[in-house]
Amino acid sequence: MTHHAFYSIVQLRSRGRRWLCWASIAGCLVASLAAFASAGSASELRRTAIVKAVEGARASVINIHGQKTVRLSDDTQGLGSVEGFRQVNGMGTGVVIDPRGYVITNYHVVEGVGEIQVATADQKVVTAQLVAHDPKTDLAIIKIPTENKLPAIRIGSSTDLMPGEPVIAVGNAYGYEHTVTRGIISALHRTVQVSDEQKYHDLIQTDASINPGNSGGPLLNIDGEMIGINVAVRVGAQGIGFAIPVDQVMDVAARLLSAERLDNISHGVVETTKWDNETPQCVVQSVRKNSPAEKGGLLAGDVVESVGGTRVDRALDFERALLGRKVGEEVALSVRRDGQPKTISLVIAQGESLTGARTIDDRAWDVLGMKLDVLSAEVLHRYNTRYRGGLKVVAVRPDSPAAEQGIRRGDILVGMHIWETISPDNVAYILNREDFADIQPVKFYILRGTETLYGHMNVSVDSSGK
Repeated sequence: MTHHAFYSIVQLRSRGRRWLCWASIAGCLVASLAAFASAGSASELRRTAIVKAVEGARASVINIHGQKTVRLSDDTQGLGSVEGFRQVNGMGTGVVIDPRGYVITNYHVVEGVGEIQVATADQKVVTAQLVAHDPKTDLAIIKIPTENKLPAIRIGSSTDLMPGEPVIAVGNAYGYEHTVTRGIISALHRTVQVSDEQKYHDLIQTDASINPGNSGGPLLNIDGEMIGINVAVRVGAQGIGFAIPVDQVMDVAARLLSAERLDNISHGVVETTKWDNETPQCVVQSVRKNSPAEKGGLLAGDVVESVGGTRVDRALDFERALLGRKVGEEVALSVRRDGQPKTISLVIAQGESLTGARTIDDRAWDVLGMKLDVLSAEVLHRYNTRYRGGLKVVAVRPDSPAAEQGIRRGDILVGMHIWETISPDNVAYILNREDFADIQPVKFYILRGTETLYGHMNVSVDSSGK
């Protein structure tokens, strides 16, 4: 079994289906039906619920193409390869979740891709940037440059899914853009091991045809709402595909689109999505001390209903509503506390890059064992990489976590855990997180030449300043 859009092979066998519709009606009714058909009304009979669902979602589905360098096994050396590597063309799908061009897809679709080429529903081709990723859940956010707002997908729920209910998959199957397949939910809560490194939990199983290139595309319900992200197929099996439930996808997307990390601002809210019967709610889980949220009077347990006039249903909506806000900007939050409405004034603050008197440069050296320098995207472009930026390793402290992992001077640190590392503030955000101890050993990504390498760094919690 494999989940990778570059390598997945699904054996399909066509099955003929015959549909028989009949009616016994009087001759006068036949004539009436023919009259309606000539007037064009009969065409509505063809616009089934499936057609309407696809029409509503199509503009939010984008197609991804790219090329990556892969390491070949010993028995495949020499097949057009150079020094054990080979360029492989790939394809996948993504879904617009924010009108400003933020798209969610599978991480394996864009992992290692030098230039992420994206084709929108109107056939416009642009180059997207990788914003953030989470290898554990195999999800990533990419950003499409756009002057106009893009239609975001309608988000459904995976809390009330029923085995047997009809579903629709849309994606870039085998490079055939916006291919539509349909089926039913075959089962729920599947655990699937696709490789030694990748294991998925709580997946939706469906018999809707999911082919190479469908990865990262939406699984829709009959109402046209996204209920999952297509992720894996069972090689050699017919009608066995899998999707990540949309509620899990949205929770991960909220972390990846953190306004504090992307914009280097501070709001101080740790929010989560909870369900009240079948209605999602953005609930404040905790408030950081001395943060704008605490100063504004926000409390744990508050239900956020709108941010700056924008309706909020999920944690993702909260982060999206704060993206692009400026330091010093005052934002009104409408919340419900103990069933009563309340308005909170949130003043956006500058993101913190210092911990006491120790600068982030000091902490990176003490905690990680690396001296880092900013490297721009323009310089990185010379490496033919899709990363937006990185931090160049200019020194490695002996016997440090970095040294133990083989990080060298000249390497480029492009990510830690699920976050990119473009600036020292990004590193500070990671080291300052309250859950830093929970993500040990912390996974890191470095660029060495044209190859992206990764490892796991054991970092002392005490030395992180916690």
